[in-house]
Amino acid sequence: MTARPETMRAAQPLNPGKDGRLGIVDIPVPKPGPGEVLIAVKATALNRADLIQVLGLYPPPPGAPDTLGLECAGIIAAVGEGVTRWKPGDEVCALVAGGGYAEYCLAPEGSCLRKPPALPWPEAGATAEAFFTVWTNVSDRCRLAPGETLLVHGGASGIGTTAIQLYAARGHKVFTTAGGAEKVALCTKLGAARAIDYKSEDFVEVLKAETGGKGVDVILDMVGGDYIARNVASLAIEGRLVNIAHQTGSVASLNFMTVMLRRLTITGSTLRARTAAQKAQVADGVARDFWPLLEAGKVKPVVDSVFPLERAAEAHARMATGAHAGKIVLTVG
Repeated sequence: MTARPETMRAAQPLNPGKDGRLGIVDIPVPKPGPGEVLIAVKATALNRADLIQVLGLYPPPPGAPDTLGLECAGIIAAVGEGVTRWKPGDEVCALVAGGGYAEYCLAPEGSCLRKPPALPWPEAGATAEAFFTVWTNVSDRCRLAPGETLLVHGGASGIGTTAIQLYAARGHKVFTTAGGAEKVALCTKLGAARAIDYKSEDFVEVLKAETGGKGVDVILDMVGGDYIARNVASLAIEGRLVNIAHQTGSVASLNFMTVMLRRLTITGSTLRARTAAQKAQVADGVARDFWPLLEAGKVKPVVDSVFPLERAAEAHARMATGAHAGKIVLTVG
């Protein structure tokens, strides 16, 4: 077995702030602690949080590395004390609190799932963050039940393309919003019952027509701003809204009489700062409910483009345009 090097290439924010930029640096290869595995990274994927971190607006949680990357896929190179689930040589997809944009990355053993053998590395690297995020918010927090309907905003995003496929495959009627004819067509191809072009259509009115005035049962939103009140207007009685990001702002004016009279639930969550034990619980849900669909090829990560690690700054520029559909991937090794 090839000996591990002492140092590795990693992508880190340089001078985080409004003039921050992304640079490739050489740093020590980390060593796994108790309950951790060291992954030789084959691929990772961009998340909007990475861009925000470069701007200095989303610092890593305590104990997480400065290196960007909230997910990765690769081969376990070493295991720490007490690890029982994995051994060197195992191929995994992992959710991490940072460190994915590097040749080696640490992950809690409970945040790893076995990579399906047929899944190419770029797709494997684009899987964990979206699958974990969708499950914990839609299945767990909002308890989407059989026969219920779902609205996914940002349908052409990594989260959106994942949620559409997963819940359509599980028999739900999925609505989504996306910008422009090309992205609307992609969402429809992935299984959306109705993809709404937010540039030319009012999703509140479309959903009212599509549901006979009933509304949808669950809404997954990463837009925020004025979408929050419009989401509330689009929910069915006993409906649930979960916000996972606020691209247009986190402040909204809302008439809570509607919330009371329709017995609505409004919630939100983040994933990055949760404990290893909490993330392991999410991983168990993903493994039970979603992973069989991935292994069977019934869902497939949508990859917009692939860049080598050295071109991470170009990949970030691509994401910043908003023109991408699905996940932007970095290959490493």
